[in-house]
Amino acid sequence: MKTFKLMSFEVFQNDSFKKYPLEDGIIINQESSHQSWVLEILVDASYEDDFKAYIGTDTILEARAVISYPDNEPAAFRVLVQQLEHTSDGRLSILFKGTLKTQNRQQYAELLLAHLISTGLTGEELLTQFQHDMKRRPRIKA
Repeated sequence: MKTFKLMSFEVFQNDSFKKYPLEDGIIINQESSHQSWVLEILVDASYEDDFKAYIGTDTILEARAVISYPDNEPAAFRVLVQQLEHTSDGRLSILFKGTLKTQNRQQYAELLLAHLISTGLTGEELLTQFQHDMKRRPRIKA
């Protein structure tokens, strides 16, 4: 097993990613044959309603997480909500289990570039937007 600091976490909801301000977070690569990962985030308790309906269901959420360093590119995951627990100081711990999506950097870059060109961007404007979006990783409909 390998553990990493979770720097940011967001979930795809209503056609966009919603970022959850982390008070703390950890991600564990279980290094199993199932390529499973465990993510635990510590957030303000006000976010409980965003996740409690998923407990005990097989609903897969599309999530993105930045691991170890804030400038790293987000990694994409498919996760299930496993557990919600209130801490003694009133915060909410949310436990997820899932798998890493395997779209590689080159495939994403090609999709992003094609998308930006289709919007009419060229030259320096295209390069600037491409660099920005490679870090932000917006969702692109294929």
